[in-house]
Amino acid sequence: MRLSRFHLHTTKETPADAELVSHRLMLRAGMIRKLASGLYTWSPLGLRVLRKVEAVVREEMDRAGAVELQLPTIQPKELWEETGRWEKFGGQLLKIKDRKEQEYCYSPTAEEAITDFARQELSSYKQLPVNFYQIQTKFRDEIRPRFGVMRAREFLMKDAYSFHLDDASLVAEYENMKAAYTRIFTRLGLEFRAVQADSGAIGGDASQEFHVIADSGEDALVFSTGSDYAANVEAAIAADPAPRAAASEQLRKIDTPTQKTCEEVAALIDIALQRTVKSVALIAGEGQFVLALVRGDHEVNEIKLAKVEGLADYRMASEAEIAEYLGSEPGFLGPLNPRKALRVIADREVAAMADFVVGANETGFHIAGVNWGRDLAEPEVADIRNVVAGDRARDGGELKIARGIEVGHVFQLGRKYAQALKATVLDVNGKATVMAMGCYGIGVSRIVAAAIEQNHDEAGIIWPAAMAPWQAVVCMINPKQDPAVVAAAEALLAELQAAGVDAALDDRGLRPGAMFADMELIGIPHRIVVSERGLAAGTYEYRARSASEAENLDKTALLAKIAF
Repeated sequence: MRLSRFHLHTTKETPADAELVSHRLMLRAGMIRKLASGLYTWSPLGLRVLRKVEAVVREEMDRAGAVELQLPTIQPKELWEETGRWEKFGGQLLKIKDRKEQEYCYSPTAEEAITDFARQELSSYKQLPVNFYQIQTKFRDEIRPRFGVMRAREFLMKDAYSFHLDDASLVAEYENMKAAYTRIFTRLGLEFRAVQADSGAIGGDASQEFHVIADSGEDALVFSTGSDYAANVEAAIAADPAPRAAASEQLRKIDTPTQKTCEEVAALIDIALQRTVKSVALIAGEGQFVLALVRGDHEVNEIKLAKVEGLADYRMASEAEIAEYLGSEPGFLGPLNPRKALRVIADREVAAMADFVVGANETGFHIAGVNWGRDLAEPEVADIRNVVAGDRARDGGELKIARGIEVGHVFQLGRKYAQALKATVLDVNGKATVMAMGCYGIGVSRIVAAAIEQNHDEAGIIWPAAMAPWQAVVCMINPKQDPAVVAAAEALLAELQAAGVDAALDDRGLRPGAMFADMELIGIPHRIVVSERGLAAGTYEYRARSASEAENLDKTALLAKIAF
């Protein structure tokens, strides 16, 4: 490849709305160009990187035994109505009409379409298990697209779906896909972690996320120092609290005229924040009033809370509803002396507390010395809080938190979609059996941005070798003035390519400074300079992208450096 014949357009300036490093560098390197909000054109340079990622994903999926197909991106409303997701998926689902006024959506995911394919194609247990995958554009109408391709509305995704006669087979394929994902991200040269996760809008019985570790990551990842336990903060669980101590204080009313937060109350009466309890007022089900209690230094985990029986569709209570049930205003709420019967759900840590402080349900007052069993009935107990760094882990270690960018997700879907779409096969006894399903996604375009977030410096991108647009670029100094430099550079390029190195020749005629800056910006792993001085000495100037200095090498040493 000669760069004079390639579209390479780098810039020094980036738009002010480019918040993340990956967004800025992808724009500066000319990898992407914005067409509209959340919509990007991938330039020839960006596409080379995207295809490198795609190739690794495809090779490992094939190696794992999955079979590639291609589903339509435009899918009929009727199919999504069968699963109830035409309305349930929400505003992210882009709905369109054709000239006949028939309704369709632009696929954000393909559970409906693949299950429809399976119910037509699969009829016998002898055809199972099978895993179909595709690498295809998806569209989700994000409310606020941002961060470039990290959170774009249109994106490239590998999605796979497996079908099984029984749960044991599903679990086996789930483990197979986890192993395949580990190979994919390892081959791509990424630092990553697999974590337990919530199944979210896709649903299912078990799921695990794969995250690229990066300080800019949107997701908080929890891991233990005592084992390989790791989980998304939405699903992370700390060790059980210590047994509850015996009551040692009497109830007492505390004047807190302006102190509404646990922090303010703790400071006023000079106690540890951990001795206060935060009350969150909710409405669930058929108008049931619920008070969820967490320790003052903890936060409610909305995902966990929604999994408590009866709270799947909960909402925050209004001030009028709070006044009706508790007779107070927010900031002074608690489970003591409500006006009407209510449901109290205490986090495990709160259920283990003694002599704690809560709101008095009276504006300007809190109550201290509160104890379960004596002052309050024993509560309904659930794990409803976010873990925090320093919590004890169930394995005896300490929980720590890092940031991560989700790039892959595997689900055990169970029979949710197959049941809704009546996807059955005949088992060994000739009985119609609903198939179990698995779902396995990788954000191919997101991986590109995540890799940059993890691998960059002030000069630009530092690609892992497997993802770089070229592994090596041969740069020429003053080629117009010395035909020998051109001949030597072209000969070296041919030799590198013959050795299987994906290499290019920078013959654009730029000055050395500008040429080298481009190579650093676009992240070329190996830069080789051919010059008149080097030819005279029988050497080439070589610099690895991750190195701080260049070195002069003869051809044998040079080829050894670039060998893969």
